[in-house]
Amino acid sequence: MTTLSDDTLQTLQHEAERLLGRCLLRLQQYERKIKAIMSHHEVSGSASVRASRIAGTARKTLGSLVGDLLGSYVVTNEIGTFLEATTSSPEDVPSVSMRMWVELSDADYARTKNELEEFVILRNNLVHHFIDQHDLGTLDGCRAAHDALASAYSRIDQHFEQLQEWVEDSVNVSRTLAGFIQSDVGRDLVFNGISPDGTVNWPIAGIVLALREAAGELAVDGWVSIDEASRWIAERHPEQLPLKYGCKSWRQVVHESRAFELRYRGINGKRAAWYQEKESSANCR
Repeated sequence: MTTLSDDTLQTLQHEAERLLGRCLLRLQQYERKIKAIMSHHEVSGSASVRASRIAGTARKTLGSLVGDLLGSYVVTNEIGTFLEATTSSPEDVPSVSMRMWVELSDADYARTKNELEEFVILRNNLVHHFIDQHDLGTLDGCRAAHDALASAYSRIDQHFEQLQEWVEDSVNVSRTLAGFIQSDVGRDLVFNGISPDGTVNWPIAGIVLALREAAGELAVDGWVSIDEASRWIAERHPEQLPLKYGCKSWRQVVHESRAFELRYRGINGKRAAWYQEKESSANCR
């Protein structure tokens, strides 16, 4: 009888170890996935800033990650429509800031918050306190541990599947965004500052950047001939044309952008237009 009991106890102990290992492996998979979400759900700033964010996320505990997730990736109706894009890029450098989130009603957010907080407690108990809470030296203790581990794995798996759904939604959004950026309308918006309705964001317009670049190469005492600059840009940035921005001439571009001063000079009996960047515009870059 003693030998049979010992063999049964050992078998149950090994099964408890297997079930605990299964739970811990699933927890690690969950933590890897939530770290991926928190590292990439917001894209802004330079590559070094993003690398620092990823490295910082990798060192966080599950409790810290869940705290970051709530209110940043999982949000309520009140703040779900608010998106604050932060970037360290200069104003005259084309850049993209993007943030993805899951928007829930107040009731669903409160429920999700409570479930995630309980999930963190479950994880901590499994990792740090399981053998204190279950007597694996007895048959009844092992059986109770089996039931607890089966229930724990079910809860962990539910959270994992929920996280997987959020990841799939984020992937679909990323693919849609990538397709938009690769389209003509998307490239115009991102790289040329031209909105789909034709409105031009002049401070970051590609043609303004080209004029600044030309000024850096051609300026004499700070001033550049518009005719000379247009020829220089045509050779290096042939896609940058006034008509693209709703303008009939380069002089109109200079005027509409409000980034440059325009001056006319008489050269060889002809009236020629020259430009230089406004001091206020240069200082804000």
